[in-house]
Amino acid sequence: MKIYLAITCLFLFTITNVKSQNTNAKTYVFDTVPERVVYKIINGDTLKMDIYKPSKFKKRKKYPTLVLFFGGGWKGGSIAQLEPQAKYFASRGMVTVLVDYRVKSRQNTTPFEAVSDAKSSIRFLRQHAKKYHVNTKKIAVMGASAGGHIGAATAMIIGLDEPNEDVSISSKANALVLLNPVIDNGPGGYGYERIGDRYMEISPLHNIEKGAPPTVLFFGTKDQHVPVSTINKFKAKMEAVGNRCDLHLYNGQTHGFLNKGRQKDDKYYIETVHQSDLFLKSIGYLKGKPTI
Repeated sequence: MKIYLAITCLFLFTITNVKSQNTNAKTYVFDTVPERVVYKIINGDTLKMDIYKPSKFKKRKKYPTLVLFFGGGWKGGSIAQLEPQAKYFASRGMVTVLVDYRVKSRQNTTPFEAVSDAKSSIRFLRQHAKKYHVNTKKIAVMGASAGGHIGAATAMIIGLDEPNEDVSISSKANALVLLNPVIDNGPGGYGYERIGDRYMEISPLHNIEKGAPPTVLFFGTKDQHVPVSTINKFKAKMEAVGNRCDLHLYNGQTHGFLNKGRQKDDKYYIETVHQSDLFLKSIGYLKGKPTI
């Protein structure tokens, strides 16, 4: 009898533990292995992207897609920076894509090549939408810092396309989630010393027109690279021509405050992912409540 009771208790404990682990997995943990894909080969450089399939993936379905661009001042950086966000939004039912692009430290390139690569990546996903289960009408960009700049540029900048690409395929993102982005490249703006008199070709702030995608920005009031006044100006110009532009300001926070691991409790990472989720839900890209 004692042996029987012990086995029964062990069995019940095992079932309870498995249920607990499964519950946690559904709410947040998402460790699927991405598919690594070459999206562009140029001047001897092979550029790749990591594509995560969504939770409960179905082969016959097309999914809202989130394309993520890391930050690093167009000088460096890694796709690992936004990997936690990519896994979270895959767990919420999106195809998510971490894009590598050319930077100064690795390819000795300028911000102009970075924008070209960002546009190429969006165009590649539209061109191969069937293969990668992409809903071409629901491609959102999430970009951090310089990644926010090139993400915004895909939607706002005309030109800077590679000469050999089919420009009849749109490289324009349908929604923008910008994390402490660089959005002013004009005189006094970030990166002007590298861009110079060509800033009108590449600066999102100077290329706002009616019909820009719905946008949400996350920004710290103590950002050392971009002043709050610039972000407020961007928001005002967007809204003046009828574009949606939500802004979340975080008092006292500096550049990169929302990266996972920046604070011990990941407070701002969690808050900004939660608010990004709500934004994407508001435009019909997600359903249900955020799981973070």
